[in-house]
This record gives sequence, structure tokens and C-alpha cells, in this order.
Amino acid sequence: MKKWTRRAFIGAGVLAGGTLVIGIAIRPGNRSSKVAGLIASEGETVMNIWLKIALDNTVTAIIPHAEMGQGVHTALSMMLADEMEADWSKVKFQEAPADKEYANFTLLKGFVAGNATFPKFIEETIDGVFLTAVKSLNFQITGGSASVRFTGQQAMRIAGAAAKSMLMEAAADTWKVPVEELIAKNSIISHPSSNRSATFAELAPAAAKVNIPTQPKLKSPGEFTLMGTSQPRFDIPAKVTGEAQFGMDVQVPGMKYATIKAAPVFGSKVKSVDTTVSSSQRGVKKIFNLGDAVAVIADGYWQAKTTLDALPIEFEATENSGLNQEEIMDRYRKAMDTDLAEGNLDTHFKDGDATTALEQAAILVEAEYQLPFLAHATMEPMNCTAWVHDGKCELWCGSQNPLGVRAAAAELLEIDTDQVTVHNQLLGGGFGRRSETDVMKQAILIAKEVNYPVKLIWSREEDTQHDVYREATISRMKAGLDQSGLPTAYAHQFIFKHHPPEAADIPYSIPNQLIQYSSPASHVPWGNWRSVDHSTHGFLTESFIDEMAHAAKQDPFAFRKKLIKDQPRFQRVLDLVYEKSNWGTPLPANWGRGIAIAQSFGSIVAEVAEVEVGIDGNVKVHRVVCAVDPGFAIHPNGFIAQMESGIIYGLAAAMTGEITIENGAVAQSNFHNYPVTRMNEAPKIETHIINSGNPPGGGGEPSTPVIAPAVTNAIFDATGIRIRQLPISKNDLKASIRPTT
Repeated sequence: MKKWTRRAFIGAGVLAGGTLVIGIAIRPGNRSSKVAGLIASEGETVMNIWLKIALDNTVTAIIPHAEMGQGVHTALSMMLADEMEADWSKVKFQEAPADKEYANFTLLKGFVAGNATFPKFIEETIDGVFLTAVKSLNFQITGGSASVRFTGQQAMRIAGAAAKSMLMEAAADTWKVPVEELIAKNSIISHPSSNRSATFAELAPAAAKVNIPTQPKLKSPGEFTLMGTSQPRFDIPAKVTGEAQFGMDVQVPGMKYATIKAAPVFGSKVKSVDTTVSSSQRGVKKIFNLGDAVAVIADGYWQAKTTLDALPIEFEATENSGLNQEEIMDRYRKAMDTDLAEGNLDTHFKDGDATTALEQAAILVEAEYQLPFLAHATMEPMNCTAWVHDGKCELWCGSQNPLGVRAAAAELLEIDTDQVTVHNQLLGGGFGRRSETDVMKQAILIAKEVNYPVKLIWSREEDTQHDVYREATISRMKAGLDQSGLPTAYAHQFIFKHHPPEAADIPYSIPNQLIQYSSPASHVPWGNWRSVDHSTHGFLTESFIDEMAHAAKQDPFAFRKKLIKDQPRFQRVLDLVYEKSNWGTPLPANWGRGIAIAQSFGSIVAEVAEVEVGIDGNVKVHRVVCAVDPGFAIHPNGFIAQMESGIIYGLAAAMTGEITIENGAVAQSNFHNYPVTRMNEAPKIETHIINSGNPPGGGGEPSTPVIAPAVTNAIFDATGIRIRQLPISKNDLKASIRPTT
């Protein structure tokens, strides 16, 4: 689909209690008045959609996204404040409440239409359609690397620019001077010719009566004062001092603790359990059979856990109770074979005649790849504190979709959403896992049976064995090359297509393409895992293009560059990673370099990994060079941190990440058999940013898809062994090691 270029429609402002309210309005009407009282403090009678100005000249950005270490509260506040010409020292933020008026239509609009500019005469209607949709979907997601590229671009910048315009009009009307003679800077509007000035707060009452411009003029990059700088992040000081409040830190008066054990086999039920609390179980308050799980409430978490561990629980057997990993993969292969034989494959993309071109190719390259199930392994244990009382429900949790949590609670308790309050906290890692509502629902089911608040905490074992997983994948790829090594055909058959829809596309110019997929049945629950389908297709595409390069007897860098010669952004990223990685220079024996590149979530990332394969066959990643074109990095230091985070996360999955099924259940249980990258295992990471002037792309996810193929391609360079099955630890590399003198 062709990408448009952007922008939302500015609605009206109202003044109440000394606070200027600026909101993005959607037809019909101005939403600012609809949020009155949602998060008002003393002296503030109205809280608006995206922006308020208080009597002390403080500008507060209302941010509809959760903070899980990505620095989103700071970056979005910077975008708003820069367009507004606000004094950064006087800028604050508040996280938007879980309310339908804060359903984020700009995010859904961005996912559907990109950074779109619609004709002015239909833009209001388009925005109204998206607002209606997000309200019905309870859509308040933090994910998809979308906060800056959609909310920032289409909401925060426009709201800030509109507020500045209104303040300047108010000043011009008050002083009877042309608005063109005014200057906005550091939260002050001034008129140099008459030596008059006023603060934003002083002008707020008059500005609230000004019509909001529908399409305010936005700054060009050369005019930015905050965007593109690395301002101190709002979330860091409290994390350093320990004052930061995560879900695990919540304390509510009278609160008790609960933990849970679900049926090991997904879809199974509790067959029998004794829910009697004996006098010997000190501190234990209640034992519950929730149908598919057993929960224990106690005065403390450890009391609840030790009691739960000692309970004799019997679970029902299901048709999946004897199912093992090998059988699952065999079923997937048979489904692929059947779909291919019967012509039932779904088509992702088709161009030309790949079948004929493959038959006529001078060189045929074929490979099958296999990837495992993966868990999220968030560092903060899954938790939720619930209090059901007086026909109401209060929840304290860290969620990537607090509005979705609110809707789920209301549905579960059969009460109106107005009776549910979600107190969203900082998230100790999300990666997609905390967009789910399963933990919150369990906490509610437990809390509604007692008359006090209950904090449900999952053990690490429960988290590992009852996650929603990135699916195991099988991929079959074929390519045809001519005598010169130039690709003439590309065919790819894979299983499970989720999103983003373009994830299986390739950036390379190959004339005949056929990309198809199967959707076999699986009892293992699927969930969004960092970068979603890009995490699988990044490995598949960039591994296979490397195989094609070597079959053509060409350098992997040069081969890629030749196939993207018509894409200047890709060319520049490849050239930069080539330069910074010292591609082609000698390395020690048993060392290798591997390269990979991919575009995801609006950013283009190339990585070169330098690895060493030891005499024991173990792989050590020494260095990763990352070149990235995100369009424009709003907060460079924060963006670099996100690149590093995505690389480390993807490296853990590539090296050792594997969830396997034994007798229908997850075999792994904790970090001893589902290890993550430790500090001493982390490579040196060097990130180089290209600000190309394109709309800002994502930062949280685009570096993850590239690291696995960069490392496996480097292993091939070092050993001549091609890794086609992850994790890398499953592959025996000892025999490939060349003796050193």
C-alpha cells in the first residue's frame, strides 16, 4: 500500500481552573470537555487530551503510552515542547488514564495509513472513523515501535504547534500588534518592537478562546531545538534512587498475596484439588480452584508459594497431553506438504513466474530453516494487584494496554467500565507480553472472592511455562541464479503469518517471486514477541540471501548492495556499516564477520557481527556494529539504547532461546534452562545513526530481527558451517574448528 505523509486535525481548547486545555479534537465535537475530572488535581478542573498549561507556567504533556524503559515519556514530551517553544525546565508529563477518550486513534491511523496527510475536507471525517474504531477496540497500545513515529508525529507535534499559534494570536489581540511580529521562546511570547512579553500562563485565558488551527505549521528539522538532542530522561532519576514504582512495588492497605499454578498442558483443567485450609498452613487465607488453575492467598508471597507447591493437584488429560516437540514440528511439515500438494497455500506475494524461472535457473539454491518457540522472559515477574469492592474494581499493574485491561475487567465482572480504575505503573520489561490481560483476569477472579486487595505474583516457573510464545517456524526457500550469479527467482514457503503484513517481503530486486504460507493448528498460545514476524523473517531472509551470495561466489556485502541499487536509503546504511565494521579486513583464526540488513517499523538497520568459535565449539560474539536510518532520531542517546537493547534481546534468542514441548507442556521452567544474555556475554555494540530526513521510524524493535542472521552468517564465515536451526547452541561446531599454532 502506498504510504501517505501525515497529519491529524487540531480541535478546540477550553479554559478551566487556571488551566489551558489543548486537545486533538475528532468530529463530532471537542474531546477536551469529555475528559474533565479524569485526572484533575486541586486547582485544576479540567484535564485535556494532550496538553495543559498551569498557572505556574508549567506545561504538562499527557502521554498515552506506558514507560517500559524505552524513554517514551521523555521523547514525546520533547516533540510537543519543541513545537510549542516551551521552556524544557518547565515541562512535565502525565501518563494518560485508561479511558476511552484516550483510545489512541493516531496510533491506529498510523498502523493503517502510515504518516498520512489527507485532504483537509475529509481529514476530520477520517479521524472520526479511527477514533470510533479505537474506542470500540479499547486500543491504547504501547507497541509496534509506534509511539514516536505515529503518536509523536501526528499528535504531540501538532498539539504543541497549535498551542503556540493560539498563544501568539491571544498576545497579538491583547497588544493589538500583528502576529507576525511576535516571538515564542522559552514559554514566553514577546513583542520586541514594543518591549512587551507575557508567559504562556498569563496568556492562557485569552488563548483558550482562540479557534484552534486545523493544520498548524510544523518546524523543519533545521528549526528543532529539542528534537534531535539527548535531554535527561524523566524516568531515570527515580530508577536510580529506587523511588520508581513498578507493579511489583505496589502496596495497598490490607493487601494479601496470591500466587497461581495453571494446568501444565494448555487447555487442560483442574481435575481435583483439596481447597481446605488446615491449621498447619500458617498465614494461608484461601485456596481456590479457578477451573484451569489453582491459586493460594496468604499473608506473604512465600507462604502462598510453598503452600501451592505442596498441594496435591491433579489435572485432566487432553488430546495434547502426550504431544512432544518433534511431533509438533512433524505436524507442521505435513501440513506444509499437504497444502502444497493440494494447492491450499495462502499467497503472501507473487510477481512473475517463479516456478518456471526456478526450472530454468543455472544455479539452484535451496534451504530449510527451523526456529523454536520463544518466551518473553520479562525481568519483572508478571503481577497485578486487584481490589473488588462496592461494585467497583481497582487494578494496579504494568500494562502495555491499560484501556484493554479496563475493558477486560468490566466484562469479567459484568460491570460498567466506569466502575473500573486502572492504575498503570512502570513496566519492568514488556516486549509484547504485557499487552495481554491474562494475569489481570486471574487477579480479578481471586480478588472478587475476598473483601481485601490481593496482589497476584507469578513465579518465574509460571511465567516461563504459561507465556504466550513466538511460534516455532519452518521455512523452505528456493532461489534461482543465472550464470553470472544474478538472482532470477525467489520462492518462500513458511508457516504462520501474523503482522506486520510486510514482514515476509524482501528488499532485494529479484524479478520472479512467490511467497506463500500455511497455518497449521497449534495448541501452544501465540503472542506478540519483540518485532513479531520481523524477528522470524529477518533471520530467514538474511540467512538465505547470504547462502545465495556464496552460491554466486560473491562477497555477501557486495551481493546485497547490487540487489538494492535502486534503494538509496538501504545503500547508505550498507555503506556505513561496511565502513565502520572494517568489512573485509583480516581476523584471527576461527573468527568471522557476518552481515544482515532489514527494514522494520520504518527504520532500516544493518548489523555486522564479529564472532569467535572456540575449540569447544562455543560461540562468542565480540563486537556488533549497527548502522541505522530511523528517518530522524528524536532522542539520540535513547535511540542508541534501544538499538543495544534490541540486539541483546535478539542475541539471547539466537544463542540459547528455545521453548520445547514435552507431554503437551513447556519443558523449561527458569533461567537455568531458558537462559538470557548475561552482562559478561554481551558484545561491544557500536551504533551509528543516519538522519535521512524521512519520517521518524521505530526504535524499540528494528535491531532485533537483524542480529541472529548477522551472527549465524559470521559463524559460516569462521567455520564454513551454515546454521539453519536456532538456537545456535543446538548446533555442533567443534569439528569445524581449525587448529591454531
